[in-house]
Amino acid sequence: MTLHAFNPVAAEPVLTLPPSEGGVLSIRAKALLFHDPRSVALLEHVERIARSEASVLIIGDTGTGKELIARHLHTRSGRRGPFVAVNCGAFSENLIDAELFGHETGAFTGASQSRAGWFEAANGGTLFLDEIGDLPLSLQVKLLRVLQERQVVRLGSRKPIPLDVRLVAATNVDLRQAVEAQRFRADLYYRLNVAPVTLPPLRERTGDILPLARHFMGVYAPRLGLAHVTLAPETETALVEYLWPGNIRELENVVHFALVICRDGVVRPGDLRLVAPVLAAPARPVAVAEPELPVPPPAIAPERSPYADLEDNVLRLIAGGDRNLFHAVTETVVRTAFQQSNENQVRAARVLGITRNTLRTFLKRYGMLAASPRGGDGHDDEADADDGHDAGITEPGALYGDLERLGA
Repeated sequence: MTLHAFNPVAAEPVLTLPPSEGGVLSIRAKALLFHDPRSVALLEHVERIARSEASVLIIGDTGTGKELIARHLHTRSGRRGPFVAVNCGAFSENLIDAELFGHETGAFTGASQSRAGWFEAANGGTLFLDEIGDLPLSLQVKLLRVLQERQVVRLGSRKPIPLDVRLVAATNVDLRQAVEAQRFRADLYYRLNVAPVTLPPLRERTGDILPLARHFMGVYAPRLGLAHVTLAPETETALVEYLWPGNIRELENVVHFALVICRDGVVRPGDLRLVAPVLAAPARPVAVAEPELPVPPPAIAPERSPYADLEDNVLRLIAGGDRNLFHAVTETVVRTAFQQSNENQVRAARVLGITRNTLRTFLKRYGMLAASPRGGDGHDDEADADDGHDAGITEPGALYGDLERLGA
């Protein structure tokens, strides 16, 4: 089965994903087009590094088409094995170890039979690890060892299995900042960042916006029974000037919705469901007479740091003798960030500077997130602490547990 279509001789090369099986909606960007000069340079860079065996780190905002680039790297690499895509943020810390590296029978409760992990499944091909920044520190150690030794050991086994896998990782966060914050291992970062690929957001490659819009019109118009649909000139202007915070994924949804409600085969600005402000039009220069006596601006007193105010409040709480101070402050910070992010775990974790798995632990601890009935989101604090100890690294959850026991 063809993983994606690519026409290198077309005027506007385009990468596309195959349709979702069973009509299941996908949250991925489904097309990536190379018309803007920045996109053309990006494609040339990808083509140059595709034939190498170097690990690739794809950096880009959500919805910019990171998986499309990863699939194209695999196709151009000449590897005969499969392309396997895994989202590191889709599994709990208790499951991702077995999912990535496999397990033997009886390795843990419920392991009734042995199972190969994703590394073995991608042997001879390419393994794409999306949201690599969500990988727990304890597993970052194991991943680094697999990359260095090119072999994997299943859970419950001591027998190494040789691998021939090219690793392509992707992230929408700055891993250098994560390294500085000790949430991501520096040695793993340098191991992954051999051949970096940076995907600019859609608002920075405006030359791709209208060709992509027309591409999605060609995809959805036949499904809606529309023979011929055009964009009004005002609509084209609105599309180009929009910020596109959701990038290609948002553009696809906007075009799809516009085709559903448009009339007479013309998409007008009112048919576009744009939620973010558009780019401000450049102001025209206006001749202004210079004042004879310019008045210096008033002196502005330096603003007081918010952390200074926070320190003052904490000192007052300490003076009040609150014995539950640590839990109360932590719960307030987590709850405020979670609510401010509209209860979006990825955004809240990014605001707090922690991983999503660590955030989930706090949300469940303070009753803000119900445990999953499947048990996939559940966390065993003691098991998490042991994992961090075995790796020689203290996980945030383990540190929290230590402080809690000292407080008791």
